[in-house]
Amino acid sequence: MPNKKPVQQCAVIAYRRRKQRLQIALVTSLETRRWVLPKGNIERGLSARASASLEAYEEAGLEGDVAKDSIGTYEYDKSETKGGGRRRVCVFPMVVSRARRDWPEKSMRRRKWMTIKDAMSAVDESGLKKLIATFGEKFAR
Repeated sequence: MPNKKPVQQCAVIAYRRRKQRLQIALVTSLETRRWVLPKGNIERGLSARASASLEAYEEAGLEGDVAKDSIGTYEYDKSETKGGGRRRVCVFPMVVSRARRDWPEKSMRRRKWMTIKDAMSAVDESGLKKLIATFGEKFAR
């Protein structure tokens, strides 16, 4: 069976500073309740960057300025119940200017602000852990 090309997705590392500490927002996934970045498929007619911004709002109620350039990618395998297959996620940093109290998927997900260290411990995918670490090194200042 030939290897299929991974399906392209997009995500944001939504961040803020509190008391001089860098924090990022994670949300729970719908099915397994794991901690993940707000992410999803690239919407028809939108760029990966614009789609990532939309995912941040829908999944986490976060709005802000999304960087023009991606900080990198990571890959994961989607569960068979959700369509299966390999996914490659292009991740954009987004400085948060507004965290809404209510948002489209609030009843389905939890949102939590975490330090870089805590976020790295919370996520399962090794590629995502590395990407969060890289983000922390670049944005900690």
